[in-house]
Amino acid sequence: MNRAKLIGACLAAALILPAAGFAADGKAREFVKDSVITTKIKAEMAKEKPSTLVKVSVDTDKTGVVVLSGTAKTPADKARAETIARDVKGVTTVENNIEVKAN
Repeated sequence: MNRAKLIGACLAAALILPAAGFAADGKAREFVKDSVITTKIKAEMAKEKPSTLVKVSVDTDKTGVVVLSGTAKTPADKARAETIARDVKGVTTVENNIEVKAN
């Protein structure tokens, strides 16, 4: 009977481990994609005139949804941040939560 349990446990492990590895690979790929999108958006924002979009945070989730938050000096700066984000490959939606605050 112990031998049967051991064989059953080995079979269960053989079925579970490949599935677990696939799930981990999928998440790793999603994380890389998210970080690449975020990095591209931040790089494009850095090309703008100094201090315009430095107080903007960028977060990307696994489906390409980008959330912008923080502050901008003008409504035009807020809109520009959204345009930059939308133009990056892989972005599906942009939530623009940037607040306009003139200093």
